[in-house]
Order: sequence, then structure tokens, then C-alpha cells
Amino acid sequence: MRKIHVLSTGGTIEKDYSESEGAVVNRAEKIERYLKQLRLPECEIIVSPLLNKDSLLMTDSDRQVILESVEGLLAEQNPIIITHGTDTMVETGRYLQQRLQGLKVAVILTGAMSPLGFEGSDGLQNLTESVLATSLLNPGVHLVMHGEVLPIQAAKKDKAQSRFVRTD
Repeated sequence: MRKIHVLSTGGTIEKDYSESEGAVVNRAEKIERYLKQLRLPECEIIVSPLLNKDSLLMTDSDRQVILESVEGLLAEQNPIIITHGTDTMVETGRYLQQRLQGLKVAVILTGAMSPLGFEGSDGLQNLTESVLATSLLNPGVHLVMHGEVLPIQAAKKDKAQSRFVRTD
């Protein structure tokens, strides 16, 4: 049985609408609930909530927490998916890439432009694509969203198109 680790850090993918605040906010982790909707009979997915914050509020201290969590899982040699807010996803990915030399597994960052559970959300699609990508990608740090797989060093968010594009 294949094993995949998912580290959740918040971001739009996990936001909910707060009536009291009149805004979408990060309140609770919901990645595991959505992953359970997928039919993955030969795959064990282990979800570990790390942070629950908007990526615009992410600091290098938060990135260090993510890095240490990834490093702690590398000995198992199972792929790792990190759910992350899209605004600073590339920055976190590059932070990891600079510090994780000699990777033997794929480390995939993914997220959503609209929250899981909202009509038209891309969150479940991106999670599903990331799970599939774990069995197809070479070791390294990758961004997987909207049917695209980008090496982190060549990824850039195009806010006008609401997607990620290749820079090289």
C-alpha cells in the first residue's frame, strides 16, 4: 500500500465563510474530510495540520516549521503534499527547495483559488491531481494545480488569470 503525507497550512483551500466577520477566514482544517471523498483503495493518506493561516501572513518562522516537518518525514521515503495559500506558495516552495538537498521523494505544493466546499472551488481537483502526481513525479519540489505540474523554480502566480504559469 502506498503512503502519502499531507501537511496542511491553511490558505484559501481551507477557508470558511464567517457570518460574524462577514469574510472568509481560516478557522478549522478540512483537508482530511475532502480527501476521504476520493476512492483510493491502495493508498494511505496521513494528514498532519501544521498551521491554519492565510499565506499572506506566513513568515520565515512558519516556513521553518514546514521545513522541519518535511525533514521529519523524509526518512520514510513517502511523497509529501503541502496544502498552502496561493499568494506565497512559490516563496515557501523555493524556501524548501534551497534547504532540502538530495530529495528522494516528490514534495508537492497545492492549494485553491476558492475554498473547498464553495461552488466552483478548484480545491478538490487540485488535491486529486496532487495525489496522482505523487506516483508520477521525480523527486524534487513541485507545484501542482489546475492540471499543471511546475517545478517550483519555474512557477509564478498570474493573478490576472487566477492560475500559475511557467516562467522559463
